[in-house]
Amino acid sequence: MATSAALPVEAGGDSRLARGGVAALRIGVALLWIQNVGWKVPPDFGEHANTGLYFFTRFAVDRPVFPPYAWFVEQVVLPNFPFFGWMTLLIEAGLGAFLLIGLATRFWAVVGLAQSLAIMLSVLNAPNEWHWSYYLMILTHVAVFATAAGRSFGVDGVLRPGWQKSTGRLGALLARLS
Repeated sequence: MATSAALPVEAGGDSRLARGGVAALRIGVALLWIQNVGWKVPPDFGEHANTGLYFFTRFAVDRPVFPPYAWFVEQVVLPNFPFFGWMTLLIEAGLGAFLLIGLATRFWAVVGLAQSLAIMLSVLNAPNEWHWSYYLMILTHVAVFATAAGRSFGVDGVLRPGWQKSTGRLGALLARLS
């Protein structure tokens, strides 16, 4: 019986192609967040002109997806909008930066999932929105988490072996977040 020259690769295996695909996914998601930071404009994030982040956040109240979230946005977020605008800008910039270099990737995947969910709960019922874009954002972050994407051509892959050998709490924490 003849044997194949190519060895089979298990699903999620260590092939260069699989690792390259995981890295490409992680970098693509990072670029999505980096691009989204561009229209979050301080200091008022569109509040006075009803544009930008403020305009889209209002949809959570004007076209609610989940009433408790709409209440939270109306009672807490909108009255303190500059603070939430800055938090959104910093979180999304962090998502872009950390996913791009592949550092603490599992942590940032969870943050990205939560941020994607918040965006979805704000604009899912907005006019001309494609629902699947938000579902895909959530699923993409699940994939980044499940594959520990920073271990593929990312900083996590370089530093994680040292973190695993560390006896300190910080090393153990970083190993879990990677």
